[in-house]
Amino acid sequence: MVLFHHLAFRMDMGNVPSAARPIMGFLITGSFGVSIFFVLSGFLLARPFWLALDRNAPMPSLRIYALRRAARILPGFWLALIVSFILSVTISGSPLDTEHVLRFLAGFLLVSDWHWVTLFPVDNNGPLWSIGFEVTAYLLLPLCLAALFALRLRGHAARLAWIAVIGLVLALHWMIVQWAPIGEVARGWEHGLIGGAKAWMPRFNPLGFFAIFALGALAAGIQVALATMRHWLFDLVGPLAIAATIWIMAAHMGSPSEGYGLLGIPYAYPWMPLAIGVALIALPSSVAAGRLLDNPPTRFLANISFGIYVWHFLVIGLVARLLPPAFQTWLDGGWTIWLWSSALAIALSVALGTLSFYLLERPVVRWARGLEARPG
Repeated sequence: MVLFHHLAFRMDMGNVPSAARPIMGFLITGSFGVSIFFVLSGFLLARPFWLALDRNAPMPSLRIYALRRAARILPGFWLALIVSFILSVTISGSPLDTEHVLRFLAGFLLVSDWHWVTLFPVDNNGPLWSIGFEVTAYLLLPLCLAALFALRLRGHAARLAWIAVIGLVLALHWMIVQWAPIGEVARGWEHGLIGGAKAWMPRFNPLGFFAIFALGALAAGIQVALATMRHWLFDLVGPLAIAATIWIMAAHMGSPSEGYGLLGIPYAYPWMPLAIGVALIALPSSVAAGRLLDNPPTRFLANISFGIYVWHFLVIGLVARLLPPAFQTWLDGGWTIWLWSSALAIALSVALGTLSFYLLERPVVRWARGLEARPG
C-alpha cells in the first residue's frame, strides 16, 4: 500500500484521466498501510505472550524474542540503509557532512525516531523513518506485558489491564505533544525532509506509534480468548472490518495523507487500527473467510513485503533519475508515462523484495533459530 502511495505522489494530477482520479485519490491514502503494518506486528508479536499468560506459564524468553526480531528486520533494513546512504552521497548529491552522517548513524542504531533531525536517516529512502518507531514498539511491548505477568493477571482482567496500559501510553503521548513543541523556523515539507520531520513531530512520536501497535496487541489478546471458537458470524465480521478499513481510507481522500486522528496520532487513530484489529480477531475464527485469504500468493507477498517496503522508494527515485522520461508526468502523455514507470518500479521492487527475503532475510532467520537452543 505504501508503494502505491509513493507512486501516486509521482503523478501530475492535471494529466490524470477523469475516470481514474478517484482511484489516484485513494492510492494516495496508501500511507495508511503504515498503520496496518504496526497493528499486524503488535498482533503477531503479542500472541505468544497472551497464550503463556492464559496458561499460567512463564513469560516467553526475552532473549529469543529479541533474537528473532533482530534477525527478521535488521539484515534487510541495514542493507537498504547502507546502500541508500552510499547512493545518496554518490548519485543523489547529498553532502557527506556531519548532519548526514549523524542521521545515518541514528538510523543504523535504531534511534532515529526520537528527534526531527534524525527522523529520516537518508535523503533518498524516506520510508526508512518508520523502522525506528517499530523497534521502539518491539522494546515497549514485553516491558508492558511483563507487568501483567508480574501481577499474575489472566482472562478478562489481563485484557482490561492492557486497555489501561493503552490509556497510559495515550496520556504520555499527549504530554509529549503538549510539552515538546517544535519551532516554526523552516518547518514544513517545502523545506525538505528535515522541514517535513519538523511538521510531523511531535505528533509523530514513539509513544503515539506504540499506541497503534498496542491495539494490535489487544486484538491478539482477544483472539487468543476466542481461539477455540468457529462460527459463520466471524465470516461476516471479518470482511466487514476489512471493508471498514477501506471506507476509512476513502473518507480521507483529499485530506493530508497523515490522517491525524485522536490526540494527533496519525492514520485515523483509533478507528483505522481498531478496524484492522477486528479483522485480525475475526478471520482466524471464521469458517471460510480466513482460509480464502490464507493462500500461497498472499503468503508470498507477506514474506517479501518488508523487502518491498525498505527498497521501493529508492527504486522509484532511481527509475526517475536513470530512465527519463520515467515519472516526468507533467509532459504530454503523462498518464501513459506514469503507468509504464509505475509498472517498472513495482516489478523491480518486487524483485528486490524477493531477493532480499530468499537470499538475506530468511537465511539469517534460520541461522538465528539455530542459536535459540544455545544457553545464554
